[in-house]
Amino acid sequence: MFWIILIIIIALVVFGYIGLYNGLQTAKVYTEESWSQIDVQLKRRNDLIPNLVETTKGYAKHERETFAQVVQLRNQLVSLPSDAHQQKMEVSNQLTDTLKSIFALAENYPDLKANQEFTKLMEELTNTENKIAYSRQLFNSSAASFNQKLMTFPSNFIAKIHGMTKVGYLEVPAEEKVAPKVSFE
Repeated sequence: MFWIILIIIIALVVFGYIGLYNGLQTAKVYTEESWSQIDVQLKRRNDLIPNLVETTKGYAKHERETFAQVVQLRNQLVSLPSDAHQQKMEVSNQLTDTLKSIFALAENYPDLKANQEFTKLMEELTNTENKIAYSRQLFNSSAASFNQKLMTFPSNFIAKIHGMTKVGYLEVPAEEKVAPKVSFE
């Protein structure tokens, strides 16, 4: 009878260990997959940018500096290593800010605003920016779930045994945390 109880206890410990380990691995995979979604949307935006720049160039020839900055940031984003998550987000935020200035050009050039190709590209980029924001949120949620498992008992023991470490969150740039100043003067 002693051996049967011992075997049952060992089996429970083994199955518990396997369950906790698999839970950690599942959370890690979800975190990696959510980063992959960000990467997909960044690539999509990077593919749309050359078309937007070319469409806009003909209308706003004196805006070359803005176009050059967009292209430079796009190339910088493409050249970053795939695991440089925080760097990619920093460059992506700079690119988003620069793209806003191109979108603002449409207000100064009515012909550009009426251009169907430009309108279509702006709509695609706006949709992509929204998807990037959603993907960032999903990544942070997945990272929170994974990090929670790393910190709670008993999965924290399994995580330490296998050398698992916390995943960093994607941070909002400090300048975006400041409330905009509105003035009606």
